[in-house]
Amino acid sequence: MDNKNYFSPPEIVDVAVGVGIKKVSTPYLKEFMLAILAGVFIGFASEGSNMAAFNLLADPATYGLGKCLAGAIFGTGLMLVLVAGAEMFTGQTLIVVAVLERKVKVTKMLSNWGLVWIGNLVGGLFLAYMMVNSGLFNSGDNLLGAMTIKIAAGKVALPFMSAFWLGLMCNWLVCLAVWMSWAAKDIPGKILAIFFPIWLFITSGFEHCVANMYYIPAGILAKSNPKWVETALAHGVTPEKLEHLNWTSFFLNNELPVTLGNIVGGAVLVAGYYWFVYKSGKKTEIKEVN
Repeated sequence: MDNKNYFSPPEIVDVAVGVGIKKVSTPYLKEFMLAILAGVFIGFASEGSNMAAFNLLADPATYGLGKCLAGAIFGTGLMLVLVAGAEMFTGQTLIVVAVLERKVKVTKMLSNWGLVWIGNLVGGLFLAYMMVNSGLFNSGDNLLGAMTIKIAAGKVALPFMSAFWLGLMCNWLVCLAVWMSWAAKDIPGKILAIFFPIWLFITSGFEHCVANMYYIPAGILAKSNPKWVETALAHGVTPEKLEHLNWTSFFLNNELPVTLGNIVGGAVLVAGYYWFVYKSGKKTEIKEVN
């Protein structure tokens, strides 16, 4: 009897194949509902990270420390997704393993990706709307609202290739967190596997398309409050950057390149890479994971 409480690296590929088959087999409505949940869960992680670190992020001397603190909180979002149950686009890129094993058709994978991406967006928008109307952005004498605007403005101002590479590195780490969580057979192991790569990704300042479905809409909606705008202008947001923060720049300047980078980071550098190393030319034994 195998008493290990984890799967070995080659066995994780087998687990990933089984997970991919299950994901594309879930009825569309249920998959969409789970995707909305993931958008909300990652939104909770995003707003909580901002609340914890906005004072530190506002000061260049403590910016790195602020990112480190934000990263220590952000992992809760992926824990909610993987332990409570939800469907997050960046993790769906790992379905590529099942495609490479010819257990899932490319068309099924792509339709799943599109459905989950839209569901994540609905969840992120919903939480952004609630946060803007909650009054919490008045925290710190309106500084939280100002930093919400400043963070969003910075994200839509990224050059296309910078956003792409930041997205690639982000989902390389995020999918490694998911991958290692599949290795663990108990909840404490899953939580530890998730915590450190996510802490590293946020501290590094990488770009996550699902998190940005909260960060940027929250900043766009926050522009409606003159006090938050006034404070944002006092903390380095120029009128030009403020004007550039809009729905068009959200989708074209950030979501497009970051999503593409996220796909390469997860599908190629995690799913494809490990499949090639451990399973190319070998038979896969599909394994169940809770």
